[in-house]
Amino acid sequence: MRIELGFAESERMRIAEMYWDAFGAKLGRSLGPRERALRFIGPMLRPDHAYCARDGQGRLLGVAGFKTQRGSLVGGGMRELAAVYGLWGALWRGALLSLLQEDTDNERFLLDGIFVAPEARSQGVGSRLIEAAAGEAAARGYREMRLEVVQGNDRALALYRRRGFVVLRRRSSAPLGWLLGFRGTTTMVRRIG
Repeated sequence: MRIELGFAESERMRIAEMYWDAFGAKLGRSLGPRERALRFIGPMLRPDHAYCARDGQGRLLGVAGFKTQRGSLVGGGMRELAAVYGLWGALWRGALLSLLQEDTDNERFLLDGIFVAPEARSQGVGSRLIEAAAGEAAARGYREMRLEVVQGNDRALALYRRRGFVVLRRRSSAPLGWLLGFRGTTTMVRRIG
């Protein structure tokens, strides 16, 4: 397995599909339906904010996105939303997405989504991606990493705990949980080095 920063243009839509498969439950109300979400996400993916895991034949196994002052794995703003969803759709989606945004943390390196192809799960891909992100964080001078997990994603919580993350806080989505599509989030942090 190889872990590399960036992805080829030919992988863009596959990554968009994997991203949606992993986070569609969280983003479905704000970016759905799937076809439109992929039309938005695909062009907005930033290879300079993605570590990709590939097998020996070069097949994509998983991705770890991260967020910096210069951007995140999935960028885009109102103009890009309007191009896919129209002006009215962009306005309400932009407002809803703003509730989901996690600001860049000047003290901690922010992991902005880790996702693994279904056929590659339970093979150490997520762990390798986390360690690649930890290396990026250390190279940038950070002492800690941070991530958010939607409540109910017990498999991800277990992985992050095994990789040294501890719970910093839990936040309820109430009273907007019905609108956002999830009950709350758990913020986790991990020391680097």
